[in-house]
Amino acid sequence: MDTLTGLLEGPKARGAFLLKSVFSPPWSLRVEDRAPISVVTMVRGDAWVLPDKGHPVRLCPGDVAVMRGPDAYTIADRPETPVQIVVGPEQRCNTTEGEDVTETMALGVRTWGDDSRAGSSVMLSGTYQAPSEIGRRLLAALPVLLVRPAEAGDNPLVRILADEIGKDEIGQELVLDRLLDLLLVSVLRTWLAIPESGAPAWYRAQSDPVVGPALRLLHEQPGRAWTVASLADNVGVSRAGLARHFTTLVGEPPMAYLTGWRLTLAADLLREPDATVATVARRVGYSGAFALSAAFKRVRGVSPQEFRRGGRGEPADRDGGVGRTVVLDR
Repeated sequence: MDTLTGLLEGPKARGAFLLKSVFSPPWSLRVEDRAPISVVTMVRGDAWVLPDKGHPVRLCPGDVAVMRGPDAYTIADRPETPVQIVVGPEQRCNTTEGEDVTETMALGVRTWGDDSRAGSSVMLSGTYQAPSEIGRRLLAALPVLLVRPAEAGDNPLVRILADEIGKDEIGQELVLDRLLDLLLVSVLRTWLAIPESGAPAWYRAQSDPVVGPALRLLHEQPGRAWTVASLADNVGVSRAGLARHFTTLVGEPPMAYLTGWRLTLAADLLREPDATVATVARRVGYSGAFALSAAFKRVRGVSPQEFRRGGRGEPADRDGGVGRTVVLDR
């Protein structure tokens, strides 16, 4: 598994919250649901996304915005429109006066707003419900707001999502989950393909003739008993040279990176119902359940058992993406 595949393997929606919202201006939503990632695109009309920790961006039809939580943001027809509705945890919606309008503004299957016939603004949104559905490395790498213009992207996905979101058929939730994953991954691929877009250092390092092969080995064989010396032997450089060059380009030493990657894989495997801590430990390169539990608790703040019961288990560290807005070239 290469580093790009490792990153993009992360998004796996499980019962994501998807909605078509229909409004007539003026309208403004304050989103405080603390979701790890939300994806928004306009089907008709323009909108403004105003993140609390980033620069506001105008969305035109077909543009796709990715908002990284848990920080709040506002989306409105104009930046100056006062907030009318606040979206809270579990997608409960209240007016600024405190009236719950979650049900009263429902307009049909996954459709919500003020008037399905007259609305001049139509927005599609998809919200991942838990950080474990995204992956630690992806969350840590993302800017607070990432926008891909329509002309830079895959418009058929937006059209398919618009067609599917209002259907109520067998297996529809699974169809929508996978469409949301594909839309998110397509935005991420566009972002990562642009050198100046601010992609994470460990992703950019894969093109290096020394560090790139080392990263691929760690991703493809995480369970191997790697040392810096054995890794250096496999890529044909000295131990000191690999350690120095890897740390410079990736931002952490090879074995620290390997630990993070192993624990990322472990977190994913722990969600499998039949997996035990011991079997997961062996698959990702730990000697047993105790060794994995100690590393997991040290890095993620919860034990593997607590993580399986719903503990957040997300490392506290974040990179320079906090507060950063990235708009890909139109």
